[in-house]
Amino acid sequence: MRTILALALSCALTPLAHSQPNERPRLRDLGVEVGIFRTGPGNAITDVRGVHVGQVTLKEGDNIRTGVTAILPHTGNLFQEKVPAAIFVGNGFGKLIGVTQVEELGQVETPILLTNTLSVWEVANGIVDYMIALPGNENVRSINPVVGETNDGGLNDIRGRHVKREHAITAIRSARGGPVEEGSVGAGTGTVAFGWKGGIGTSSRILPPRLGPFTVGVLVQTNYGGVLDIVGVPVGKELGRFSFSNQLEYSGDGSCMIVVATDAPLDRAQLRRLAKRATLALGRTGSAMSHGSGDYVVAFSTANEMRIRPNEERIRQVPRLSEDDLSPLFQAVVEATEEAIYNSLLKATAVTNAQGRQVEGLPVEQVKELLRKYGKMK
Repeated sequence: MRTILALALSCALTPLAHSQPNERPRLRDLGVEVGIFRTGPGNAITDVRGVHVGQVTLKEGDNIRTGVTAILPHTGNLFQEKVPAAIFVGNGFGKLIGVTQVEELGQVETPILLTNTLSVWEVANGIVDYMIALPGNENVRSINPVVGETNDGGLNDIRGRHVKREHAITAIRSARGGPVEEGSVGAGTGTVAFGWKGGIGTSSRILPPRLGPFTVGVLVQTNYGGVLDIVGVPVGKELGRFSFSNQLEYSGDGSCMIVVATDAPLDRAQLRRLAKRATLALGRTGSAMSHGSGDYVVAFSTANEMRIRPNEERIRQVPRLSEDDLSPLFQAVVEATEEAIYNSLLKATAVTNAQGRQVEGLPVEQVKELLRKYGKMK
């Protein structure tokens, strides 16, 4: 019987929640910071009020290494209270379901789910099953599920399509605020990044009162390549593991899904501008967004005044942030995305498949040595 690990935690969000003994560290556990803005209390996407995350990890036998990650902009009926949203495509080699309606209408009406490439349609079916069963949706005849993916076929029996619609529903129903499990879990169970184990990572930033105060939270699913840099330290080059090197038969293809949440009152056009900036973090970490990479950003606002509800007035008077005040949010989303990527690598543990292929986690002690060598860590 398939083992399902529903990784949804409901405990209080604290800065120490991710640094328990004998666990792999997050970046800040090493005393290393990214950027200028402070993090939220849990340094996670769930620092944005109302955002919940649920995950299902599938590990069965020697060849099933996959899962689902669900991000809920709020816990109400999203079809009846849609949120403004936007999508930015860095490189479009991917299967992002729901993209055209989000682009056309500038809103999200379902939870956002991440999984593997060949399971997006089954996960979308699960979202539809969940949404049409909600009270108030009895007469709904159209649902636009949003499902992103990366290809975990190197470690997972992806052709078996083991993720089913019930796993998507479980991920949604188990979603909670508070700490978010990172690394080789959920949709990141079988992913690979920069030749090491990739996975799920998250981070957040809070703008100071004079600039907001607003919160930006990011969750990533890393499965891409390049030449890994960590806060400017050439880790991939120093350790001899990078795309196109003789030591690694590794082209750099792969994908990264980025989900951005903010409580700032942004409209669809502003959210697209915010989403665009998140891809700058891919470059900072060493990605060139290769030919075979599907790099997508989904951004949404949780601001209550921005929600789209039925039977609204014909002419809406919706307050939104001025364009001149967007720059701090742009800085925040780049910082949070960059740190989320590092966390996905640092927290990821080794995974082996049926063919005996093992992808190791990033070597933490060697990374520490390099951070010290380049003056980034004491």
